[in-house]
Amino acid sequence: MASDTDDLAFDVFSRRCPSRSTLEHATGRWGSLTLGALYGEGLRFNELRRRVDGVSEKMLSQTLHALERDGLVLREAQPVNPPRVDYELTPLGREVAGQLLGLIRLVEGRMDEVLAARSRYDEARGGR
Repeated sequence: MASDTDDLAFDVFSRRCPSRSTLEHATGRWGSLTLGALYGEGLRFNELRRRVDGVSEKMLSQTLHALERDGLVLREAQPVNPPRVDYELTPLGREVAGQLLGLIRLVEGRMDEVLAARSRYDEARGGR
């Protein structure tokens, strides 16, 4: 049986391309921070929630489900009491996270320029 993607070249700029949702999952605020947090080591849910400061339990859960579905994160439930669930990157997730961390480091390293640009922009528009 043919799928909708059999004849589709993967092109994130096409609205029908399935790569667009994966890109959104990986590069959205919580997705990129979650992937970055898992790059160094696997973490339990609450460890991950503490590491990704500001994410709600619900949003982290949704983010992890989307990343797991896309094959970027592996969820492993441990058969212990109390229940323990560990999250780690798959090889693909590690590759994606590595690219994201490069971008994160670039942005962090250039924040002085970004803040100066914001200030100039706000001043030019009446001090927003």
